[in-house]
Amino acid sequence: MKKEAGAEHKWAEEHPTQHPHHPIFHQKLTLGQKAADKITSFGGSWTFMGLFACVLVAWIGINSWLLIEKPLDPYPFILLNLMLSTLAAIQAPVILMSQNRQAERDRIDAKYDHAVNRKAEREIQVVYKELREIKQLLLKYQK
Repeated sequence: MKKEAGAEHKWAEEHPTQHPHHPIFHQKLTLGQKAADKITSFGGSWTFMGLFACVLVAWIGINSWLLIEKPLDPYPFILLNLMLSTLAAIQAPVILMSQNRQAERDRIDAKYDHAVNRKAEREIQVVYKELREIKQLLLKYQK
């Protein structure tokens, strides 16, 4: 069977972080870092926004309907406010932790990209030098 050109370096066409030698692959994440990433990815999704809106509407609806009888959380919904404040107090630092990790990944990516670009520049300089030598040899033999 014939190999496609560049098939052995399929990773070269993908994002640099997919390369097996990229520094991000060598990071060991703690349980807290993994949790922060998962919570942030869910907490910043439309699924979370929809579920959260449904819970709020249900809470307010049920407690307003039960207002006639004995509601769990009467009208100013103080218990709901307490839960929302607690959620915000917990969610904000988790989001910040995840953003800090993303910033660190971005810094690692930038350093890796810089190193790859420097290597490519050196290789281009070598090719350019060899091309000049070939050109000089061709000009020499044409005379």
